[in-house]
Amino acid sequence: MVLADGYGNSIATASHDARDHYDRGVQVFLGADYGATQAFADSVAADPEFALGYAGLARALMMEGRMPEAKEAIHRAQALANPADDRENSHVAAFAFLLSGQPQQARKTIKNHVIDYPRDAMAAQLCTNVFGLIGFSGEVGREAELLAYTEALLPHYKDDWWMMSMHALSLCETGQIAASQALMEKSLAMNPRNANGAHFRAHAQYEAGEITAGRSYLSGWIAEYDKRAVLHGHLSWHVALWALHDGDEEAMWTAVNSGVRPGNTESLPINVLTDTAAILYRAEMAGIKVAPERWKELSEFASKYFPATGQSFADIHAALCHAMAGDGERLAHIAETATGFAGDLVRPVAKGWGQIARENWSGALQSLAEVMATTERLGGSRAQRDLIELAYVNVLMKLGLKDEAQRTLRLRRPVLSNSTPVVGMH
Repeated sequence: MVLADGYGNSIATASHDARDHYDRGVQVFLGADYGATQAFADSVAADPEFALGYAGLARALMMEGRMPEAKEAIHRAQALANPADDRENSHVAAFAFLLSGQPQQARKTIKNHVIDYPRDAMAAQLCTNVFGLIGFSGEVGREAELLAYTEALLPHYKDDWWMMSMHALSLCETGQIAASQALMEKSLAMNPRNANGAHFRAHAQYEAGEITAGRSYLSGWIAEYDKRAVLHGHLSWHVALWALHDGDEEAMWTAVNSGVRPGNTESLPINVLTDTAAILYRAEMAGIKVAPERWKELSEFASKYFPATGQSFADIHAALCHAMAGDGERLAHIAETATGFAGDLVRPVAKGWGQIARENWSGALQSLAEVMATTERLGGSRAQRDLIELAYVNVLMKLGLKDEAQRTLRLRRPVLSNSTPVVGMH
């Protein structure tokens, strides 16, 4: 008997229990909820020969930061994959490339895979989202490529809340805010507890300048979200950011301390680093005092989890931490040796952070100016890259160039021009 998964794909297991646990794992994973790892583990327990069950388990373990176990699971999937099953082999191969540090090969494999198997959601998701293989490609035009990718897949996922949310984010990141919000509402109406949907709705509301509405919605939504789930820390960052933009310092620190900073979240290290660094420096630019101990704590965290360069989005935030903590040696290592998908941009950004920490504003302006034309290559969403946009504006303000700072913001990030969290702008 040939069974099919919830998306209609044939799967190589005769166990209904294995199939049912697998489908549950897929839905939990796509909704960024907690419990996908256990569901996939239950699937392979029901059928120890189920290759795709092990591939799903590998991906879920990866998103919990359990890399040794993830690699063990994908090796098991490779050993079990049927050489005569093209979909199974291609699916497993993509995850194997990802887990062996070959993201470009994984991306190529997935983009070919979805041509023949567009409804293979667990494979397709690798290239969705700003944190996916397209989002972290380091290439100019990655946002347009992400939009084209989800737009091509959308017709294959009629009335599917997950793909709606993914395409809505693609629309948001290419400036199509009204269309993004309309599609996101449809996704959330079908699955209100879809964390990806809640997350991307926050992005759309941020881009629309809906501070009060965005803060109210997300603060209520996250109250019932499992703190162990993969997006809890990042959604806490969004809550903190809304509070900062709303001038509520107490609420901002509450969100940072309870769900963002190291030791108070179960998020992946890259999210802990980038979210904490971003909110701390955006708070400083808004005139909020940040204790030096916070920067030192984060600098040590960055050194522990990202000792070598190569993940450009993490590297620019690690450099910021080291600069603000006064660790010149670690900062210099990034500024002089950065590798990775946008290493050529990381180096001037790192130098710029060092100059900012030393209050060498003219030097900082020169360094940051080198990257402003292509900041999308650094990775992350528009909301996350506003760290660079606002740092540039803040440097202009420090140089006494207020008119230029205001003009720059109106040209580059008009949504922030009327409520800029930078001292002296208004």
